[in-house]
Amino acid sequence: MPGFELFGDKERKEVQDVMDSGVLMRYGFDGMRNGHWKTKELEAGLSKRMQAKYTHAVSSGTAALTVALASAGIGAGDEVIMPTFTFVASFESILALGAVPILVDIDETLTLKPEAVEKAITPKTKVVMPVHMCGSMANLDALQAICDKHGLLLLEDACQAIGGTYNGKPLGSIGDLGCFSFDYVKTITCGEGGAVITDNKNYYENAHKYSDHGHDHVGNNRGAEEHPFLGYNFRISEMNAAVGVAQLARLDEFVGIQKRNYTILRDALSTISEIVFRTVPDGGEENYSFLNFFLPSEDFAQKAHQTLSEAGVDGCFYWYNNNWHYYKKWEHLTEMKSLGRLPKDVQESLPDYSKADFSESDKWMSRNISCLIKLGWSEEEVTDRASKMVEAIKSVL
Repeated sequence: MPGFELFGDKERKEVQDVMDSGVLMRYGFDGMRNGHWKTKELEAGLSKRMQAKYTHAVSSGTAALTVALASAGIGAGDEVIMPTFTFVASFESILALGAVPILVDIDETLTLKPEAVEKAITPKTKVVMPVHMCGSMANLDALQAICDKHGLLLLEDACQAIGGTYNGKPLGSIGDLGCFSFDYVKTITCGEGGAVITDNKNYYENAHKYSDHGHDHVGNNRGAEEHPFLGYNFRISEMNAAVGVAQLARLDEFVGIQKRNYTILRDALSTISEIVFRTVPDGGEENYSFLNFFLPSEDFAQKAHQTLSEAGVDGCFYWYNNNWHYYKKWEHLTEMKSLGRLPKDVQESLPDYSKADFSESDKWMSRNISCLIKLGWSEEEVTDRASKMVEAIKSVL
């Protein structure tokens, strides 16, 4: 998801504004800024683009998830339902608050299976957190209905899916809270950064305070601000936000390029009858950052993945054996490895994932190959890539 591929004069201009003022912090130093408030500008732009009333920018996508959960009062012993296929930040953010990650199966969308979510709900469940992996979404209507039925929060982890939509609404804006990541390999980047969006004013007020040591941000004297509750430091810098301002303005450009390249590859692979593509729920549109498809069996998928690599087709991932993105390799979670003692609530409530049955997830992930979509490809390059992919996959079927 490489927004970094297309850095240029627009990004340099925004960064130079910050360098000229010399103010790298988002708060204070009003007289030195020469009118430049890059974080505020980024937040306003995100609110408009994501159709959200409130946006708070933070230092990373992981910070966004942590702040979002904290802003809704999630803490010790609360259970948060999340998928088996995601990035480790999803459960890290939950554990950071002393809450308990409850892993459940995915389906052919490669995201939360609604029936599995329903079965996993207990009196301690507080949040359902779908993760829009590789640019596409879960059945959000079904998940919203479950949340409404049980009085749960719907928190969208849209860190990999900015620019995608569901029933005409931007991903991240459908749930009670939505989170984005702007690290170096996302569709748009700040270098490091993230954001929380919401229509709930109380969550927003909690978020901007919590992410800045509990400062209430009332008045224009930072040293005199009150601290209504404990907080931590998840601030984004003006330098990072400046890059984000320029990149956000290019989001539609980037998604358009991704869609073009994605479509060329998908059309070519559609000629292979044995391939089945990931399901995108009715009303959903991906952000086209990855092309995901299933082979007939685990054996075929492994052979195809190896053959693609040997043919020089880079950026094709077999997540089934990936230690960052699939539960099978999360030994640090299953064995509860931590530098310090984990909270008692976590120790007593975390399921024994070393014995968990996620065969439904395995059924999909073991047959899946996920190909990233680069922005820098010319049409000639992506067409050549498509031909190589077809030839490589046909050779193992």
